[in-house]
Amino acid sequence: MPRLRHAPPPVPGHLDGWSPVQFSTLIPGLSARTRTSSSPDEPPTTDHRSGRARILPITAAAAALVLAGGTAAFAHAQKTVTLDVNGDVAQLSTFAGSVEGFLEDQGVVVGDRDLVSQTGSLREGSEIVVRHAHQVSISVDGAETSVWTTALSADEALDSLAARGQTVALVASRSAAGGRPELALDLTLRGPADVLVDGTTLEVADADASVAQVLGELGVELNALDRVSVVQSANGRVQVVVNRVVVQDVTSTHEVAFASTTQQDAARYTDQKRTLTAGVPGVRTLVERVTTVDGAESARTTLSDAVTQAPVDEVLSVGTKTRPAVVKTPAAPATGSPVTAGGSADSLNWAALAKCESGGNPTIVSSTGKYHGLYQFSVSTWQAVGGAGLPSQASADEQTARAKMLYNRSGAGQWPHCGKNLFS
Repeated sequence: MPRLRHAPPPVPGHLDGWSPVQFSTLIPGLSARTRTSSSPDEPPTTDHRSGRARILPITAAAAALVLAGGTAAFAHAQKTVTLDVNGDVAQLSTFAGSVEGFLEDQGVVVGDRDLVSQTGSLREGSEIVVRHAHQVSISVDGAETSVWTTALSADEALDSLAARGQTVALVASRSAAGGRPELALDLTLRGPADVLVDGTTLEVADADASVAQVLGELGVELNALDRVSVVQSANGRVQVVVNRVVVQDVTSTHEVAFASTTQQDAARYTDQKRTLTAGVPGVRTLVERVTTVDGAESARTTLSDAVTQAPVDEVLSVGTKTRPAVVKTPAAPATGSPVTAGGSADSLNWAALAKCESGGNPTIVSSTGKYHGLYQFSVSTWQAVGGAGLPSQASADEQTARAKMLYNRSGAGQWPHCGKNLFS
């Protein structure tokens, strides 16, 4: 059958508004039967030759009339009609007397959802339009479903949906192998169209090809998860929208806090504390599946969430002894006499503390410049116990005396790392 591409269909496509054609398996035919009879009142004929002579001319004349009539009937039975099947148009000569018989002769199968422009008798010059129904996927308010349509083009299908009061988008099917978008949007784009992809708009001045062909000609490559939809803009222009979809598993780690417990130590004062077990944070590992559409996150699903490294709890030892009352001594007169602290501090191991804090060097200064001398005084603390100038510039005896004053005020906690050496 000759094919003419994209002839305008006399009957527009539509959705779920079908005209089923009823078929008959009977093919009409013509037949003639000749009968002879004689009247009972007529005498029998005895002249066979004369009777035969009369019959022959009559028979010849009758045959001529039948032949002429048959030729006229033959010519009348033959007719030329136009057949349009899904946009493929051909002019055909046929002897069929009905649309149903004609379609059957041409091998055109019509189902319940298919559209046929007319039924019944077939006449000279008839135009028979057949539209086979096919399913397309649509999206309505983000929910996908399938509908039947006889539309040949994307804009025709969208117009049909709009006529039903629905604002929808045609979407690509995922039925192809490997889950790649199958553009059974073999619905054709006709006329001007825009392709929206990767943040740009590609204009097609006068499309006359399927969505897949248009994307191919524009060099738009689709990845396995990309989404393709066809919508109609406010100005009636058809838009093909390509959304880039990326799904990836993302792993992140988070700290799990450790707990802290204390143990009592009767051999130590209440302000004395030491670490028996250092606390170590644990690790929680979270694996999530993240979906992005055109770079924007659209979904996040937790695949696993577990503590992959347990925390180590901290254990502290705290003294329970009450420290004896501190007896304050008068401040030394500013006469240059030696500074003394007095109190219980005199009985402690200050040499051990100095060795731990400064290596026993009275002039040492920390790398940051903040701490000075044997006991690593800060300037503010040094001044708080009556010191003048920098601690590292004072004598070892004065530094020790003022360290004892500090101890009498605040205890060994002033030296959190080395204070334990005072009791060694």
